[in-house]
Amino acid sequence: MDLKMNIAEMEDFLVREFPQVAEDFRIERSDADGIGVRLRVADRHLRPGGTVSGPSMFALADVAMYLAVLARIGPRALAVTTNCNIDFMRRPAATDMLGEARVLKLGRQLAVGDVLLYSEGMAPPVARASLTYSIPPRG
Repeated sequence: MDLKMNIAEMEDFLVREFPQVAEDFRIERSDADGIGVRLRVADRHLRPGGTVSGPSMFALADVAMYLAVLARIGPRALAVTTNCNIDFMRRPAATDMLGEARVLKLGRQLAVGDVLLYSEGMAPPVARASLTYSIPPRG
């Protein structure tokens, strides 16, 4: 599948459309297989016990899948999450997290995909998310 946005275009899109989160994330890879996104973990992402919080992990999964979909459909800000399920499999370290997202099905109205979440430096994933996105009609 042809990609409609490259990394620079997606980063510019985030800064323009979602400046409130753009600084937290960095796109590390985007290709036909999917996208790799880094959450730059800061103190605000940690919960007591020195581990990355569930809401921060959800944000990484959601942003990674959003960008994976946009890479394929182009800059359509109103694509929205309609469903997300996360399995937390092990305790994440208090380090940057990496999200590896892939689109499993891209239709006219819905996109379905999954994201594996990793703590930097740890081989096994710490969580797995399954997401569905609603794609807005072309205006």
